[in-house]
Amino acid sequence: VQLQASGGGLVQAGGSVRLSCAASGITFSWHQMGWFRQAPGKEREFVAAVSWGGGVTEYADSVKGRFTISRDNGKNTVYLQMNSLKPDDTAVYYCAARAAGGGATLTSAGPLYGYWGQGTLVTVSS
Repeated sequence: VQLQASGGGLVQAGGSVRLSCAASGITFSWHQMGWFRQAPGKEREFVAAVSWGGGVTEYADSVKGRFTISRDNGKNTVYLQMNSLKPDDTAVYYCAARAAGGGATLTSAGPLYGYWGQGTLVTVSS
């Protein structure tokens, strides 16, 4: 199983970045997908999650209205569109996959995600 995150980089405050995470080795459409982040000196935190079909999403309060998670099951890829970025958004962003049936509720609990990518760094300058 491989989750390959990409799209990070240096961006100015107020700018936008789109992260991508390409999955292989799993039946992508059977998995809920999530994005988490870890800032320097802080614990990992939940950012967003999307259901297997893409119709249900969940966001951390800190990113609601600014970030959008989406997925393309045909491309085995999940995206995180990040707008109106703030310096506090600086972190390594990780994608994660959780095997879940069609009726499973989205979760923000990291330990429930069985697969993790390597992370991509987003740095927001003020």
